[in-house]
Amino acid sequence: MLEEIKEKIGAEVEALTTELNIELPDRIGKAVELGDLRENAEYKSALERQQFVQVRIGHLVQRLSELAKINVDDMPPDRVGFGSKVKIHDLAIDEVFHYTIVAGDYIDLDAGHVSLASPIGQGLLGAREGEDVDVALPAGRRQYRIVELKTLPQQLADRRT
Repeated sequence: MLEEIKEKIGAEVEALTTELNIELPDRIGKAVELGDLRENAEYKSALERQQFVQVRIGHLVQRLSELAKINVDDMPPDRVGFGSKVKIHDLAIDEVFHYTIVAGDYIDLDAGHVSLASPIGQGLLGAREGEDVDVALPAGRRQYRIVELKTLPQQLADRRT
């Protein structure tokens, strides 16, 4: 999972860098040729996009730096954390949900991703298989039982064997 996220971020940085260094200067140049920059919507749009791309690249580079510092060997092998695949039972409505705990930038709700920073992610963080956890959601408190847990260290160990 860690490598997949790094690859995704790297691909986005590469695409944005191409846009920043090749596509946007071309758009800005064409907009300048149109004349009066004070009322030139294309020029303003290109400059705004340029600023957004610069900020996004900075954010992604910071995320890559943070990911590089994650040491899987330091992660508890039996507690919910980044990369954990969790099967939980909602005790109030008697339903089972499958989630993967991910960083906030790479949530895919259709794939069952939950951000570490979300209420569910925070509520599950540090819990063990078989434990009941009380989670404060915007709609009220919910109680979940962790039915199955596969931590990132466990997943990586399974791939090696």
